[in-house]
Amino acid sequence: MSTTGDEAITAADNTVARLERLPFGRVHFRVASLLGVGTFFDAFDSLVIAVVLTVVITSFQVGFGSAGLLISAAYVGQFIGAITLGALAERHGRRMAFIISLAVFGVVSLVAALAWNFESLLVLRLLQGIGLGAEVPIAGALFNEFVRGRSRGRAVMIYESIFSWGILLAPLIGLLFFSVFGPQLGWRLLFVFGALPIVVAAIAYFKLPESPRWLAERGRFGEAGRVLDEMEADARRRGTVLPEPEVQAPAAVKPTRLGELFSPYYRRRTALSWVTWFCGYFILYGFSTWLPTLYVRLGGLPTGNALWLTVLVSALYLIEIYIFALTVDRVGRKPWFVAGFALAVLGGVFGCVAILLGATAWPVLFVAGLLMGLGISPVTAGLYLYTPELYPTRMRAWATATGSSMNRVASTIGPLLVGALLGAGLGLSSVFAMFGVVALVGMIVMAWLGIETKQRVLEELAQ
Repeated sequence: MSTTGDEAITAADNTVARLERLPFGRVHFRVASLLGVGTFFDAFDSLVIAVVLTVVITSFQVGFGSAGLLISAAYVGQFIGAITLGALAERHGRRMAFIISLAVFGVVSLVAALAWNFESLLVLRLLQGIGLGAEVPIAGALFNEFVRGRSRGRAVMIYESIFSWGILLAPLIGLLFFSVFGPQLGWRLLFVFGALPIVVAAIAYFKLPESPRWLAERGRFGEAGRVLDEMEADARRRGTVLPEPEVQAPAAVKPTRLGELFSPYYRRRTALSWVTWFCGYFILYGFSTWLPTLYVRLGGLPTGNALWLTVLVSALYLIEIYIFALTVDRVGRKPWFVAGFALAVLGGVFGCVAILLGATAWPVLFVAGLLMGLGISPVTAGLYLYTPELYPTRMRAWATATGSSMNRVASTIGPLLVGALLGAGLGLSSVFAMFGVVALVGMIVMAWLGIETKQRVLEELAQ
């Protein structure tokens, strides 16, 4: 039954109040598991091109410029997917948009295994990006809406760490496939492995609940109530005594207007979000997708050693993400982000100066890359927690998706610029200088416009 006016506001307030008193339980775990598997494969399918690039360059006989284009193709598709499916998530629900995104990038990954030349792989990576671009922001918005404010940072970041596991395991799985099947067959089978989200999409269709917050915003209180009834029954079975629902902040039930991102109240938040997404992912994907190839082509390492170094760095990032998750509800989001950008600036400066002084071997790539990565990793992971906190339910998925679309713009431009700088003979010092400047911009904007959101109810933050 649909309601309007004061009754709708009261019912929406009650939905939020019931959610905010619920500890993490079985329904939370089911949601996190389904979203998490999708997020793992989003990371894997996004980064698998970095693993196979050295083989593809040889197989299809392409240079640095074409390799940069191949890396960037998926990010063009991801921009399109984030915008289109992000809007779909507001109009028709987070659940269905998530399922569609999984199905798209899973199916196209399967077809990419059959790529017959550089051009076909380029087109398929672009199409695959449509699903990849939508999955993580939509999943991030959905999970944020399930978790209560007091522990949202820890819960969401532990869930988001699954993305880092995808980054960590991509080169390991690549090494395994290359070892067992050989490079020529192995890179194709990696794309077959990346098609497993097709199965996850089918399971999610039957098992993934819709966000009660979104359902309440749309006046579908019966459906929201059934999800909450299940969550409350589970909490009581585990011996939790639930207090009476208490409205901590009123829900602002208004129609979705996609242009509200640029309204006077939200435009500063939108500027903060877009700049932070752009700067963070420009550094993350601009450098990390090239790093294994740079180790081999400029650092003189064998391909296997380059991938093992990538695994080591990814493992350190993962440890840092868990430290971030365990402290972000106490320390806050803004201090972590500002410090992270500052460390990335240091990495860029170190790399630039070291190369100018004549050091060009792989240790410089490793140390500078590690500093930049350790700085930027909590920023890029934390944005899937932070951006949904800045906006109300009526545009949370849309705002997260458009913010992440700046990630896609940056992830398209970054690898291309690295390839262009190297192809023009300007050397690694110019690459590190570029990343240092971008990190400095991100640090200044976050320090100036950043809003602290720790331990606050989403509806309070959105006012």
